Amino acid sequence: MAFFEEMEVSSFVGVGGELRRDEAAALRLKMVAVAAILIAGAAGVAIPLVGRRRRGGGAAASGGGGMFVLAKAFAAGVILATGFVHMLHDAEHALSNPCLPATPWRRFPFPGFVAMLAALATLVVDFVGTHFYERKHREEEAEVADEAAAALLEDGAMAASGGWDGGEGRDGCGGEKRDAMHIVGIHAHAAAHRHSHAHGHGACDGGGAVHDGHAHGHGHGHGHGHGHEEGPSARHVVVSQILELGIVSHSVIIGLSLGVSQSPCTIKPLVAALSFHQFFEGFALGGCISEAQLKNFSAFLMAFFFAITTPAGITVGAAIASFYNPNSPRALVVEGILDSMSAGILIYMALVDLIAADFLSRKMSCNPRLQVGSYIALFLGAMAMAALALWA
Repeated sequence: MAFFEEMEVSSFVGVGGELRRDEAAALRLKMVAVAAILIAGAAGVAIPLVGRRRRGGGAAASGGGGMFVLAKAFAAGVILATGFVHMLHDAEHALSNPCLPATPWRRFPFPGFVAMLAALATLVVDFVGTHFYERKHREEEAEVADEAAAALLEDGAMAASGGWDGGEGRDGCGGEKRDAMHIVGIHAHAAAHRHSHAHGHGACDGGGAVHDGHAHGHGHGHGHGHGHEEGPSARHVVVSQILELGIVSHSVIIGLSLGVSQSPCTIKPLVAALSFHQFFEGFALGGCISEAQLKNFSAFLMAFFFAITTPAGITVGAAIASFYNPNSPRALVVEGILDSMSAGILIYMALVDLIAADFLSRKMSCNPRLQVGSYIALFLGAMAMAALALWA
């Protein structure tokens, strides 16, 4: 079993050389790793959030800036490579470990199967969560419209009792009611209109007769939908939360893996590799949180939770290193299942909610320069994250 443990650590690090135990030196390196990874993760997740605030929030979040679109494409590549190259590989490595019994773990491709189930479950959660947020927002809009209508009707009734004749009072009240219903109609149309513009509201000017006709025919609702951006925000809230779930579950595993190691030769290359790993993942997550236009406190909580997860995992791993066996069957199964689930979640999120949502939009198709730049950023992000698999 000790032989398998050393083989597991060597393959995870990806470098040759003899492993030696030095608990004092390993503990010092773990403290350096906690600080470095915490700073890298916090910096990565903070850059998009600070950029949003400096750009005024809504404009940046709605994808108005070319740099923001390129950053989103880079982040999508990072997330895709994280799922395919890092998590799926780690899951395969854990569930094919010789310490596990051949039946059932090596008789069936569990990593791919669990990743597939996780991707399908993410589809359901994505759909249900988006509809929940949209319905909640529509109910809030309806309450506001009802309160406005009630206030208008009350004003009309008070004006009528204050000296209008019956006909004028009824006309006035009817006019106020029509105004109130007009407000309700604007809100209802804006809510429906936002759905069709969730992926294409940034389309280029003059890009398509159908869009032009729709925009001209419903200018008021269109203006309202873009004025507030609640529709896309509801969608992006779900995306950011699911994405954080997929990233955090893997961050716990890599933190524990580093924390339980007692070999400085194992830890040294991981410090730099995992720092870049967390920076890129934080940048991707920060872009999604920024696009969701969350309240400052909610955005801070999500960013904080991401930043501390891996350092917390390292701390816990260091505390239990003396009696925790990372190659026990139970630990390997838990690690493999969690990594498989994370892989399925992140692959789905990258392909459906990040890449397809932007690269198939009218905004992208109407701007060849932006399209080429986005593809370059996408491949750069994927290649940069994949290259880190040499060390972590």
